[in-house]
Amino acid sequence: MGEEAVQVAADFSAWHAIMSAGLVVKFTFLLLVGMSIFSWLIIFKKKKIFGDIFSSNSDFQKAFLDASTMDEIAEKSKEYKKSASFHIFLTGFKEIKKIKGAEKQNSGFLTKGETLERALKNSVEDRVMEAEKGLAFLATTGSTAPFIGLFGTVWGIMSSFQKIGLMKSASLAVVAPGISEALIATAVGLAAAIPATIAYNHYLGKIKKLEHDLSSFANDLVNIAERNFF
Repeated sequence: MGEEAVQVAADFSAWHAIMSAGLVVKFTFLLLVGMSIFSWLIIFKKKKIFGDIFSSNSDFQKAFLDASTMDEIAEKSKEYKKSASFHIFLTGFKEIKKIKGAEKQNSGFLTKGETLERALKNSVEDRVMEAEKGLAFLATTGSTAPFIGLFGTVWGIMSSFQKIGLMKSASLAVVAPGISEALIATAVGLAAAIPATIAYNHYLGKIKKLEHDLSSFANDLVNIAERNFF
């Protein structure tokens, strides 16, 4: 009697339901698992990337305030290569040198400050776009995984009704496997979507902070350049 109970429990376990599911439900399950795994890889990678960026930004900005000349900072490219602020500084530093080297040339309708500001704005946008890589997949997973799971749910229920019609029986043994497939598809869809959505919103906030910090630094750099070089 005990062995029969164990066998019944095994037959209705999640793993058994997945293995006995149809090809469509199995494909749905594998797709959701793949999306979940890839989402977690992005989450951990972004955690490290943003940690490095903000830490390096803090170190660079302290060094920038303590430096006596811009050339002194520009020589430390290897030390601050992970800092987004340092890349903004390098863009500004190169643009300032370029403007100073072409002072006698006609720069068109833009003033020197506007030319520098434009170059820094483009650099900030490039850094932000770099930081946004991978977030689109998290957003896609968060928005589509529940519907993919719902598709598996609907398909599992359809299979259950088909078995009821073929076997002319509505017993638990006939209905339960299909319902199990349906519930597992829903659960996996939610398991993939919830962390992806939370991570997307979290890193979106990080990107907004990064953009604000870089824009503020770029404005400070323009002001410094206008006071000292232009």
